[in-house]
Amino acid sequence: MFNPRRLIKLTQDLVRIDSQNPPGDEKKIAFFIKDLLSKSGLSTRLVEIGKNRFNTITVLKGKNSKKSLLVTPHSDTVPVGRNWKFLPLSAAIYKNKIYGRGTTDCKGNLAVGLEVLRSLKEEKACFNYDIIFSATADEEAGSYHGLIPLLERKIIRPDYALILDADDFNIIVAQKGLLHVKIGIAGKKAHGAYPDRGVNAIDIAAEAIRRVKKIKFSYKKHGLLKPPTVNVGTICGGDKVNMVADWCEFELDIRFLPGMDKYKVIRLVKNAVGSVAKKFKFQILAIQDPSETDADHILVRSLKEASISAVKKYMLKGSEGATVMTFFDKHNIPAVAVGFGSSKCAHTSNEYVKISNLVKGYSMLKNFLFIFDRYV
Repeated sequence: MFNPRRLIKLTQDLVRIDSQNPPGDEKKIAFFIKDLLSKSGLSTRLVEIGKNRFNTITVLKGKNSKKSLLVTPHSDTVPVGRNWKFLPLSAAIYKNKIYGRGTTDCKGNLAVGLEVLRSLKEEKACFNYDIIFSATADEEAGSYHGLIPLLERKIIRPDYALILDADDFNIIVAQKGLLHVKIGIAGKKAHGAYPDRGVNAIDIAAEAIRRVKKIKFSYKKHGLLKPPTVNVGTICGGDKVNMVADWCEFELDIRFLPGMDKYKVIRLVKNAVGSVAKKFKFQILAIQDPSETDADHILVRSLKEASISAVKKYMLKGSEGATVMTFFDKHNIPAVAVGFGSSKCAHTSNEYVKISNLVKGYSMLKNFLFIFDRYV
């Protein structure tokens, strides 16, 4: 029988465990999860990928085990930062909200998943598929100590994946691709009083940025995603105010739509920079493909029904930012994200999650697992 107080306390307990990334240390929270589930009779495997970068894996076996569903939140958080109304690891309750780092992203979702898993074990529920529950490390810094190696090393091999990492019951079925690049511009040093004797790399970089921003990307309009974007994330250059800068570096964050060719995007950016810079270095820091799951897939259909049962509606959404959905594409595993955090709270000071979201989230996730059972 569902006990909301147990879910609230569990959320608070998880928030009070420091798992900020960086620096990155999920050992304490992983052992907490293992101990919690073992008390319900669920065996949990700990997988350490890098020092103290622990991932948890728990399997609720099905009747025939021919198919498996991965349910995966992450256990790390971004750093707490400053300007908090409540202590960021206190999990204080105020006006039916739990405040603290990770309440929305992603420990509220983690708590819901754990509570559903505990209740299914207590009720001796058994499905026509295995449920693999994995709280992964390092999501906030690229998943290099978490989901990526878990999939690549075949430590987990699900047929389907449900990512618990979203807000307000939104069903995430599409996301943009990501391209991070660093561009280094070379100039010629000279005295600041005689700029004509040098070549100012900062001036060139400014013009290069302007031209990149004016690129007309070719794309097909997407119903759930905004057009492609370019953001200048960092810029630095020059050695001293009275010198002509002979170097400048800047980093670009480019988000592109499903259907767009990432190599064409790279060529367009290079061409824009090369049209003004005679000498430059172009370094790709990160690249992720866009991801999209058909709105009629059994994962999505099951989530729609579960959402209607819990909150009387459903909302299909696209993610402008990168999620772990794309990592499943490489392994041909259908994946969808959903979550119960509070909108616009992730990564902010005074992050919170509504207690009502947690309660309804429990109902939605549990209903989903039973509904999905009919389709598998």
